[in-house]
Amino acid sequence: MLKVDVSGLRVLITAGAAGIGRAMCETFQANGAKVHTCDVDEQALAVLRSDFPGVTASVTDVSDPAQVDILFAEATASLGGLDVMINNAGIAGPTAPVEDISEEDWRRTLDINITGQFFCVRRAVPLLREAGGGSIINLSSAAGIFGFPLRTPYSASKWAVVGVTKSLAMELGKDGIRVNALCPGAVAGERIDRVIAAKAEQRGITIQDMQDIVLGDTSLKTFVTAQDIANMALYLASPAGERISGQAMSVDGHVQVLR
Repeated sequence: MLKVDVSGLRVLITAGAAGIGRAMCETFQANGAKVHTCDVDEQALAVLRSDFPGVTASVTDVSDPAQVDILFAEATASLGGLDVMINNAGIAGPTAPVEDISEEDWRRTLDINITGQFFCVRRAVPLLREAGGGSIINLSSAAGIFGFPLRTPYSASKWAVVGVTKSLAMELGKDGIRVNALCPGAVAGERIDRVIAAKAEQRGITIQDMQDIVLGDTSLKTFVTAQDIANMALYLASPAGERISGQAMSVDGHVQVLR
């Protein structure tokens, strides 16, 4: 875990009960920040609260603007304001040829991965202005930089995150608000295991062969970890990152192509 003093920073992290979000909650709290998070999984949130006393949490589906309003009411009550907004919530969406993707799956992927970020950002910006500036960190993906066959809804949503990030950085810079996107590659864990299994099935190859393809397309030939992503978020939110804005920052072992 990166060690950077962010004592007193008030941080809201969406989808914090597992994976990257949980690593972010732990990392920011361990470095002195006050953290509020949310998730749709009540049981996982209960475990998070037990493991990290002091992290407060709300049950929230970020694709529902009414629930986002409640999230911000609870977060500001817990934190007393806001300095950092991390839009981490996202889903993998379907793995299928475009002609087999349902309208429902398309809309759900974009509703969570990009529209949910919009709902959170529009509530966060007035609070960040009130704080005198701050940081917004949006989770994109290597799929927001490259095309991604069989994953068109996911890739569309993650390219959108980069466009929104760069536009917001230009819009909000005058207010001292930095806006950046993180673009993880294949992050070790259950989620990428499911994606690899689904792509292997679509292609009629073994899971091991599909994993070899995924890792073979990176220079470092390795998965990244949730902690790698949390460390970069901490850096961007800290004083060390105060001159960084408008960037789509890859943490991916140098992905060269997505297949």
